[in-house]
Amino acid sequence: MSGWLKWTAPAAAIVSMASPGYAMQYMSVEEAQKAAFPGASFTEVQAGRVWKASNGGYFYYDHVVGKHLLIDYTVAIGPDGRVRKVEILNYRESYGGEVHDASWLAQFVGKSSQNEVRINSDIRNISGATLSSTHVTEGVKKVLTYHASHFR
Repeated sequence: MSGWLKWTAPAAAIVSMASPGYAMQYMSVEEAQKAAFPGASFTEVQAGRVWKASNGGYFYYDHVVGKHLLIDYTVAIGPDGRVRKVEILNYRESYGGEVHDASWLAQFVGKSSQNEVRINSDIRNISGATLSSTHVTEGVKKVLTYHASHFR
């Protein structure tokens, strides 16, 4: 075995066994706005974070840490202060992507700042994605609390 190969082969073997990078972009902010409030136009209230929909609802863009990496998500709140839709825009972890499942996200619909919005209470945990599901749930609660104190 040549000199350089003798020293680089073990490192190359380790690098090739390392987990590959993994990221999923499901949709853009604009696509999520259209899905949450079809036909509405939006006025930016806070640069890149909060928009008011022409129908009176509000649209929030935020992120939380999953286990190690950021999860970008949106929360659409209707004029009544209740969640209309939660979407995961970007998920960067190599596991736990079940937080993007429509059936899990549907649990947030209808929730308001008056609801508990807590994992293992009114929001079910996802086995294998405990941190991601907990942090997204905490993020949605944070948005609801902020909305109630600023726009109600």
